This record gives sequence, structure tokens and C-alpha cells, in this order.
Amino acid sequence: MRVWAMFRLLPLAGLLLLAQFTASGQSQPGTIDVQGTAEVKVVPDEVFVVFGVETSDPSLATAKSDNDKRIKKLLSIAQEMKIDPKYVQTDFISIEPWEHELRDANRTVRTEYRVRKNVAVTLKEVPNFEELLSRAPEGGVNFVHGIQFRTTELRKHRDRAREMAIQAAEEKAVLLAGRLGRQIGPAQRIAEYGGGWYSSYNWWGQGYGSYANAMSQVSSQAGQSSYGEGTIALGQITVTASVSVSFALR
Repeated sequence: MRVWAMFRLLPLAGLLLLAQFTASGQSQPGTIDVQGTAEVKVVPDEVFVVFGVETSDPSLATAKSDNDKRIKKLLSIAQEMKIDPKYVQTDFISIEPWEHELRDANRTVRTEYRVRKNVAVTLKEVPNFEELLSRAPEGGVNFVHGIQFRTTELRKHRDRAREMAIQAAEEKAVLLAGRLGRQIGPAQRIAEYGGGWYSSYNWWGQGYGSYANAMSQVSSQAGQSSYGEGTIALGQITVTASVSVSFALR
């Protein structure tokens, strides 16, 4: 009876072994992972500038009064240029005592009061940027802390860049799969990474940069050498998008 049972089980074991071999011999569909990037060039339609006014005097009242006069003059210039008041804001105020050494024989140390104020201006009329930057010293501005050329339609351009990045990823997957005799199927996973916008004309000072240095920086980035002759070249903003896509293979 034991021998008979053994012979009855052998065919079943053979069938199981054959089934396992057949399953392992079948090729799996698999996936292909690719990345796509895209850039969209955009002409800026607004400029964001942060001006700084700093005054100092042994008398706090004098230092503050001088600073207030300069700020009022700057605001007056903005009004003359018909810049909407809602786009002109004071975003920083600082008053602090500081000691500095006088250049005399006794190397006298004197305490003064330093008053700092920043005024942020969003300029909607981009062609007027040169005039604003040139006239700012009339208002007593002695620092330019930052300049940004921006677009108000960033979402629109980001979406366009995303579409182009997806298309680039799909075309890459088709090329790679086709080279190996395969075709791509539906997308299994989509992820966005990185992306954003930048402009080679943007400048943001570290700490307190001087007005002259800011003008020189923007001028050199624009590829020009003079502000007085209307020679600022604004260039374009680059909006980017990057995606990672996993496609099924067929």
C-alpha cells in the first residue's frame, strides 16, 4: 500500500514542478522610470525694489528727523511717478545706539544713534524702473537692499512648464523603450520635484550694501554700463518645472 501511494503522488509532484517552471519562465511587464524638465522664458511685468535710508547723529531727535525727511522725499518721488501708494510700504524700522572712533589724535570714541528705515516698492510699470532707481538718491536713499524682476502670471507659466516637462518625460520613455523593442503603457506614478523661477537680473544684498554697488551690480548683469542713457536691458525670467514619471512596459 505504501508503494502504491508513492507512485500515485509522483505524477502530482511533476505537475507542480512543471507549473512552477512555466510561471518563472514568463517575462514580467515591468516599468520604466524617466525624468523630464522644461523651461519657459517670460518677460517680467513688475519690479520689486527695497530702498534703505540710514542716518546717524549724537542726538536721537536729529537722527530721526533727518531720516523722516529723507523718507518723505522718497515717497514724494513715488507719488510724482504715479506709483499707487498701496505698492509703497515701509517694511523695516530700526533705532540703535552705536559707538565709533573719531579720526583725531586722541582716538575719541563717540556714541551716536543710528536710525534705519526700509521702503519696499512694487513697480508695475517696468519701463519706469530706470527712472525710479536714478531718482532714489534725491530722496536721500543710500542703500538698495534688493531688486527682483518678477511676473504676476507665475502660476500660468509654471503650468505650461509642467506640461512641457511631462511631454519631455513621455518622449524619453518612448525612445528608450522602443530602442529595446518595447512600448510604454499607462503612467503608474507621477511626481514633481524642484522647479521654480529665476532671473539673472535679480540682486539681493547681503546686509547693508551701498546704493552705488547695487547700481553697478544690476548694470553688469544687464550687460550695460550706464543708467543715465536709458540702457537697462531687462531680459527674461526663466520658469522651470521638473517631473519624474514611471510608465508600465508592454
